[in-house]
Amino acid sequence: MDTKKKKKVTTSVEDADVRSDESPCNNPCCFFCIMKESNPSLRRAGIAKCFEEMPHQDDQEQVLVLSGLWTIAMSQPDDPEFPSLGIFECMGSLIHRGVNDRDWLLRDQNIYIPYYAAHVIGSYTMNKVEFAEEAVKSGVISPLMELLRGKISWVEQRVAVRALGHLASYERTFEAVAQHEEEIVQLAMQLASACLDVVYVKFVGVKDRKKRLKYQCDLLTRGVGSLEMENRKAEEWASQLQCWSLYILNCFACKERSLHLICKREFLKDLSEMWGGLVNHSSPAGVGLIRILCYSETGRKRIADSREVIETLCNLSRSSDDWQYMGIDCLLFLLRDPDTRYKVMEMAAMSLADLVELRSLAGRSRVGDPIAEALLLDYKENKSKFKNNKRVERALQEIWDLKVERRKILSEQEVQERRALVSLLKQQGNGRFWSGDIEEAVLKYSEALNLCSLKMKKERIVLYSNRAQCYLLLRNPEPAISDTTRALCLSSPANSHGKSLWRRSQAYDMKGLTKESLMDCIVFVNSCITSEETKRIKVPYYAVRMINKQMNATWLFAGAHSRHSSRNEDRGDDVDDRDDEMMMIKEKKAYLSGLSTIAEEPFMENQRWSRRFGGVRKQRKKGLMSRLTQARIAPQPQSVRNRRKDEY
Repeated sequence: MDTKKKKKVTTSVEDADVRSDESPCNNPCCFFCIMKESNPSLRRAGIAKCFEEMPHQDDQEQVLVLSGLWTIAMSQPDDPEFPSLGIFECMGSLIHRGVNDRDWLLRDQNIYIPYYAAHVIGSYTMNKVEFAEEAVKSGVISPLMELLRGKISWVEQRVAVRALGHLASYERTFEAVAQHEEEIVQLAMQLASACLDVVYVKFVGVKDRKKRLKYQCDLLTRGVGSLEMENRKAEEWASQLQCWSLYILNCFACKERSLHLICKREFLKDLSEMWGGLVNHSSPAGVGLIRILCYSETGRKRIADSREVIETLCNLSRSSDDWQYMGIDCLLFLLRDPDTRYKVMEMAAMSLADLVELRSLAGRSRVGDPIAEALLLDYKENKSKFKNNKRVERALQEIWDLKVERRKILSEQEVQERRALVSLLKQQGNGRFWSGDIEEAVLKYSEALNLCSLKMKKERIVLYSNRAQCYLLLRNPEPAISDTTRALCLSSPANSHGKSLWRRSQAYDMKGLTKESLMDCIVFVNSCITSEETKRIKVPYYAVRMINKQMNATWLFAGAHSRHSSRNEDRGDDVDDRDDEMMMIKEKKAYLSGLSTIAEEPFMENQRWSRRFGGVRKQRKKGLMSRLTQARIAPQPQSVRNRRKDEY
């Protein structure tokens, strides 16, 4: 091509098709001209020759060719033309050259080439096993391993682990990847555990934009992004890097390979803290791998020995997370195994007991029945084993009574009599609550619940939710979580009772379980937006405040930010914490964009309260506030009073 008449290209990622057509091209091997060839035979021959010669050329336009190939691979990953003409061997050679020839890599815009090359390999191998086999025959595993080892940067590691994961997912190409089994597993474990710190320290935590690697910024935002967009995309890519690392570990765990490495205690602890979350909500992240490990005997034994993992599974099983069913599945696997049953029974029984009436979840029906069966598997025969643990014994006895004793058929007259008595006890409990006698209100609600038949679901939902509110006032979050979970299991569909969602969110917040609190609060807000009764009412300001608080705590880089700030303080660096906090707020702004329907103005709870409960006597309110003040529950009595009025 006549370079004097060619338009100058400033960046390789702004437009893959940037090229001047003002003058004829004199380069017989020009990829763009070959793609325009109308004769299919000449076109294929030209593309094959281009792929063969490309790794040995020093053409400044080469990065544009790679960017164009990347665009084609992303949009047409199942097209067999390029894989059949040698694209895999070409991409592998380009990666190899980038890793081993530093001078070439840093010349012109060649720094972009290894990323694009690895991405092309990953895109063409994600759907077709035939393409994966061709890639392995072309020798792509070795150069991909170089990128996985971190020979360039975390950006290239991301696309390398993605491509290797696709190759490891097919039976026909798994063994080729498994030749590097131990190294791949160790590198994937290291990436999954440390990638968030790496991305934060090397990119997100770099406040001066000029000090960030320009090619990484261009790849993240296509060369036109702001600082906020860069940080948002970096967060997304870091989450993908972690999830794809877990995916390749899944490929080995499914075949019960390298379990002695994957099931190390420290990694299992890290695994329980990995959450796809709002950044990568389509990936089960850590719990997905934990579930795979529960399929094997070795995995179950190691998981049963990790209290942190069991606690995570218990919390997940009583949450609004999309992966709730995975937490339940894992606990059931452990309970059905005689070698792990009694190790996890103490924690699992207390959580799963609240789910025995759960009906449908994630497309499954009668979810509570297998939970009850697993908990009562040998209850009558080995009842003595639980005598030393009164809480477990009481929980199992309650399940037994619920599933066996309380299933007696009552006459219509008995049902009506019980319904009237339950209503009376509920009113008495409400009266005790508003007079400030919270403990007595709990007793009244409990008495009413004991009289309810299993068919009185609406009454039980309200009683469980009201009793949970009492436990919140008593600063006792665990029974509040239990009662709200039971109310949500009885609701139809499951996890749809708004007040219980909000109360469980508060209870999880008291326990410091930020992810669970956030998910409940988001589902609560969604119910406020979509409900026919409240769709015209603005979302409560206290829910928005809770979401803000929990998003700050569950931010993907929250842990890395904390650790990095601590190290800076230890080194005596001049760190302005207020600037750090403001930066974190700006970087997380995008999360709230999905909640744009939330009103900015405070929700007028007083007006709503006056409409619904205008007849409540002043002495009841005075008694309640006196009780709250004595218990030191409400440092701001007015706001607490408004909130409680709204909820009842």
